[in-house]
Amino acid sequence: MTYSLDPYESFDFQFGPWTRQVFRSGKGPAVVIIHEIPGLHPLVVRFADRVAAAGMTVYLPSLFGEPGRPLSKPYVLKSVLSVICIRREFTIWSTGRSSPIVEWLRALARRAHEECGGRGVGALGMCITGGFALAMMTEPKVIAPVLAEPSLPVPITRGKGATIDASAQEVACARRRLNDEDLSMIALRFTSDWFVPHDRFQFLKREFGDRFDPVELDPADADPNAPGPPHSVLTVHLNDNDPNGPTRKAEARVIDFFRQRLGA
Repeated sequence: MTYSLDPYESFDFQFGPWTRQVFRSGKGPAVVIIHEIPGLHPLVVRFADRVAAAGMTVYLPSLFGEPGRPLSKPYVLKSVLSVICIRREFTIWSTGRSSPIVEWLRALARRAHEECGGRGVGALGMCITGGFALAMMTEPKVIAPVLAEPSLPVPITRGKGATIDASAQEVACARRRLNDEDLSMIALRFTSDWFVPHDRFQFLKREFGDRFDPVELDPADADPNAPGPPHSVLTVHLNDNDPNGPTRKAEARVIDFFRQRLGA
């Protein structure tokens, strides 16, 4: 099956110095789904379609790459080089701060809540945007964060692997809100994933305690036909041929988390 953005409505959203195209579909409370490298590819759309089918409105911002373009090795490489060069928007190597584009995403979450109403907004980041969902919690409307394979800062040293791309103030805000508002967060990874080391999940556990719900999958659970080592839990390495398998159960767990938290 081909997953396409054609049925989605699109609009340009401007906040601060940034204007980005956003795709929207569904009815019900809002979930902002932030794509991975190389861009808003069809397998991200597949996940978004399933969230929308569960009774929610999905907002898909296109931060880099070409919306709807299928995956390929040249496309991935081109996108990696592009993101590394966009230093003004993304923090790839630094610790102790989030990427500047997160401020734009917070504004998008506010707009999504204005349009959809409900208890609040869900936010899910993938790969290099995985930690964005945590940093977005300084926006009070964000009440259901999901961190799918949060890969920043790139763990070139153990110290970088034992933290995440959010400032101390953002982490403290998220911790306070999780406790005061009786919220929780989900994070997902394959246990063999070099980009999301065990130390990063231990850091999240120390910071957020029982409010942090880790989903850690064996690499053998990944789609055996997918390229590269297991990394993208909800997209490239989700084994869609096994509807009762661990990756599909992880996907269902995330969607159910959104439904329960947002009241879909």
